[in-house]
Amino acid sequence: MRASTGTAFLAALLCAVPALAHRLSPAFFGLTETAPNAFDVQWKVSISGGLAAVLEPRVPEGCSLTGNVRTYVVDDVRLQHGELSCPDGLAGKTLTINGLEQTQTDVLLRVDYLDGTASNQRLTPNAPAVTIPERPSALEVVRTYLVLGVEHILLGIDHLLFVLALLLIVNGIGRLVATVTAFTVAHSITLGAATLGFVQVPSAAVEAIIALSILFLASELARRPQRSAADETANLTRRFPWVVAFAFGLLHGFGFAGALSEVGVPQHAVPLALLFFNVGVEVGQLLFIAAVFGFAWLVRLSAVRVPAIWPRAVAYGVGSVAAFWVVERTIAVF
Repeated sequence: MRASTGTAFLAALLCAVPALAHRLSPAFFGLTETAPNAFDVQWKVSISGGLAAVLEPRVPEGCSLTGNVRTYVVDDVRLQHGELSCPDGLAGKTLTINGLEQTQTDVLLRVDYLDGTASNQRLTPNAPAVTIPERPSALEVVRTYLVLGVEHILLGIDHLLFVLALLLIVNGIGRLVATVTAFTVAHSITLGAATLGFVQVPSAAVEAIIALSILFLASELARRPQRSAADETANLTRRFPWVVAFAFGLLHGFGFAGALSEVGVPQHAVPLALLFFNVGVEVGQLLFIAAVFGFAWLVRLSAVRVPAIWPRAVAYGVGSVAAFWVVERTIAVF
């Protein structure tokens, strides 16, 4: 698919978005039953953006903290551990996160019971309190991780810029389908491998390389108007875009896995949570691609004249943001 004026115009709008990292940053509140009606408590929240200072879980009525609450700081995350006693059990209790309505993040609540079952729920700014159900169900896992996957890709500006660059570079619907499929298969492989513990890669290094992958595609896009027909034929990215998409897709999969590890997965339903998080990522990716094509179609219908320089401007815009990320994330590695 050639870079249509509509698509290039949408790309330029995306480049105007602040250079945010893709980090999935919902807070996490975990309860693990260690004895009947006794729970280990873990509260995990990002420090950046002031979330750690704003969010505060409220102990459910009828429950009480026992012992001291231990606090740790790991990278950009504050972790707190404690013990909770609920003599009447947790079922039917209400958990509230104070300050959540003042943010734009979510909180993932997970309760792991002695019998191996678990409950998974999401608290949002519009619904900062939830009632812990009597019986946890697989449907809760499906709903929670599906939505997390969709949110991650749609709020991940770096992943969206990578997909957008692919859309602008690839010619033809058939080649585009093959390229997007290769990217999907690749990141699904590494997402699964990393989440299941088969492969471990430092997250900081992965973030830097993901930014480098965007910079690479932006440079290809910027040089395109200057290429001759012979150059186009000899260029690997033009001839076999699915190969490039697959290679970089492996790296992006590690990025998805790092995001998923921030909120964790229920041990009794790891395959289910992993599957539907990945499905959510794909749904979000398809929604974005549909939005790009839809916007390009509307621009063509409206007969809006977009300057011919827009594709080059988009390439430099995407490349500038990616270059900033490369420097910022490379520094974070050391």
